[in-house]
Amino acid sequence: MVIITGGSSGLGKALAKRLAGQGARLALIARDQAKLKSVREELSAEYPGTKIETFSCNVAEFALAEKTINEIVARMGPPDILINSAGVLKEGYFEKFPLEEFRELMEINYFGALHCIKAALPWFKQKGMGRIVNVSSMGGRIGTFGYAAYCSSKFALTGLTEALRAELKPQNIKFHLVCPPEFESPMVDELNTYRSIENKTMVQTMPVLKAITVADDVIKGMEQDRYLIISGGITRILDWVNRISPGLSRAVVDYRIRKVYRGP
Repeated sequence: MVIITGGSSGLGKALAKRLAGQGARLALIARDQAKLKSVREELSAEYPGTKIETFSCNVAEFALAEKTINEIVARMGPPDILINSAGVLKEGYFEKFPLEEFRELMEINYFGALHCIKAALPWFKQKGMGRIVNVSSMGGRIGTFGYAAYCSSKFALTGLTEALRAELKPQNIKFHLVCPPEFESPMVDELNTYRSIENKTMVQTMPVLKAITVADDVIKGMEQDRYLIISGGITRILDWVNRISPGLSRAVVDYRIRKVYRGP
């Protein structure tokens, strides 16, 4: 049985679609009950007989996340896989970005995943095994102009995943860290209505992928037991350059930003 947070749209929905096609039993978590109902009806029509349950929950609150996970277990049994895909994406200049929105991104992108892991862990330990997929971002590996709040939350999630991978591996609980570039989703569509020119210049260095492409890469990565899953050839090259020569990576960033300020 697979639990997917953020299962009503974007990557969470794409993963639900692919896993339903493989016959997995799914528990989808999101805040919007209407969207959850729509996804359930869509997947049930496409994959008749597949067990799909939906649960409305704000994972930013631990008590609610714990209650929801326990309800899922009561109805569907302990999970085999937990996919933390719930997240929010916002962009803006640091000095103008409200502090409450820094907290919002941290509460959902970081604490939301932490809460679900904390709530699901006893059930994984009871089974003696488990698999946890944390959807971070390239913004959790490389700092990006305009993403001070977003990168902070995703770097935190990356660090949490690294630490828990080492701590829980002896207990047969595996982790996967997913770091995609931007992909087609309602969040990116909204962001495109207001994002800064500097952010657009930097982010669009990497092609915007389809959510289903990222989902396919995630599933392939799980099947191959790969810890780090990065979608897109260009994305993987940029990540490699950043790791091998961070100074060069920063110099390229500075050059591209200077061009924005100076004009063509």
